[in-house]
Amino acid sequence: MTIETISCTPFDDQKPGTSGLRKSVRQFQTAHYLQSYVQAMFDTLNQIKADNNPQASLEMPADTDNAHSDRTLILGGDGRYFNREAIQIILGMAAANGIDQVLVGKDGILSTPAASHLIRKHQALAGIILSASHNPGGPEGDFGIKLNISNGGPAPEAVTNAIFSRSKAITAYQRVSGPLVPLHQIGSHTLGRLQILVIDPVSDYAALMAELFDFNKISALIRTPGFSLRFDAMHAVTGPYAKQILERELGAAPGSVMRAEPLTDFGGGHPDPNQAHAKDLMALLYAPEKVDFGAASDGDGDRNMILGHRFFVTPSDSLAIMAANAPLIPAYRRGISGVARSMPTSQAADKVAEKLGINHYETPTGWKFFGNLLDDDRITLCGEESFGSSSNHVREKDGLWAVLFWLNLLAERRASVADIVRSHWTEYGRHYYSRHDYEAIPLASAEAVMAQLRAQFAPLKEAGELVGKPLKTVDDFSYTDPVDGTVSPQQGIRIIFSDGSRIVFRLSGTGTQGATLRVYLEKYEADVERHDLDVQEALAELIQLADQVGRISQLTGLTRATVIT
Repeated sequence: MTIETISCTPFDDQKPGTSGLRKSVRQFQTAHYLQSYVQAMFDTLNQIKADNNPQASLEMPADTDNAHSDRTLILGGDGRYFNREAIQIILGMAAANGIDQVLVGKDGILSTPAASHLIRKHQALAGIILSASHNPGGPEGDFGIKLNISNGGPAPEAVTNAIFSRSKAITAYQRVSGPLVPLHQIGSHTLGRLQILVIDPVSDYAALMAELFDFNKISALIRTPGFSLRFDAMHAVTGPYAKQILERELGAAPGSVMRAEPLTDFGGGHPDPNQAHAKDLMALLYAPEKVDFGAASDGDGDRNMILGHRFFVTPSDSLAIMAANAPLIPAYRRGISGVARSMPTSQAADKVAEKLGINHYETPTGWKFFGNLLDDDRITLCGEESFGSSSNHVREKDGLWAVLFWLNLLAERRASVADIVRSHWTEYGRHYYSRHDYEAIPLASAEAVMAQLRAQFAPLKEAGELVGKPLKTVDDFSYTDPVDGTVSPQQGIRIIFSDGSRIVFRLSGTGTQGATLRVYLEKYEADVERHDLDVQEALAELIQLADQVGRISQLTGLTRATVIT
């Protein structure tokens, strides 16, 4: 095996966001760009192992029976443009950087939750996931890469900061050249001393789902005369998973899984499972002809949208309903230890946790913040308003898991999606909730909105009024991890009113062009007679107030949000 050392100039724009490094495909195709970042990842992994940093340790459990686990890597992606080429590059670099074994999904396909499961199952050193999640694909679209550590979850800030620091000092990377690995064929290959196993990307994940849920009851529901479902895979990674589980194993009618074939450009669509981008699915569920259950997932399979006939379930409500009904599901029959949500997510799950007398936590946006809580068994379920939810079975959001949870719940309750949600509102009250995104605006404009908000509310910590509306508190959310004490400051401006209503402002870290300003609006309503208002009308006062206080129109030039969910 001959290891080549290739000289390069460091890049200064490789700081990972909440879900890894995301840039345009063109940027990743720039000479040495991907390679220098991957080398920074390998260098950081080696340094962490050498330092045995307790805050970001990747060491395996002492009782592991996998002789190669501390040098095993899981590799795959969502199938978007440049995915296969990037995998070949990473395999050559893994061979040169001391990795003994790489498990890679057939055709380069591996959903994010499936990758997390494989890391945990094989007690691997880490996983490299190639995805830009819900961002558009194709040669003019986006690409992404992120590191998951040995617990199966996204690398914490201590690790991503170390990768970024190393990326700014990289002057060379190492690789082993060889023939391309035939990713289209399951089997074993070698590259120097590196063993490469091309695996079925679906089977292990499908087996895990069968352990968590009652497949017999779900199958009986699906096969009930008159019951129909549609799952929109959006030409993204969950197509093969949904075809295997929903159609072949559970008996859904052929064609129940829409747009099932993963395509490098997602069929020209935007693989984001929401009302704006899953229009075909929305049309089916809101048509006169009844479809009982609808769902969608995103580019890498970690997000979900849940629909009933003419009924949309907000991700915030979905998390709360799953927490309230968890004992109906085999995996959670003994109850749950707690629930966590990201700060912008509605407080609906908190209401459930308070009634059940279990832990509940509010974390910054980013799935990595749930990892310590899950590992320490402080929580069992967690979720974000951005269409992501999951449990302690993996350390990532899991789109199909949420879909199967809802199907299992429908099978147990023998009620419609709408009836289950309305019953929940009756017991816990309704949290009217909406997110307004202002996309692709100049970064300076987005930062100006946040800067003036911080300046405007810096002296105000609690009490007072805002345009005559009594305030409870205003702050720039800071999170202290209760497990390791890590502090994450300035996570978004929270304006919380005395009646529980909230306006939250934050900048997104998932875009690749310009900046995205997100405004979250929430209003609690206990009165059952007022549970059927139009969401935007119910939030009209807060919407107007958010624009006024944030000076959004003035500073961005946008008179309305680009996307409203």
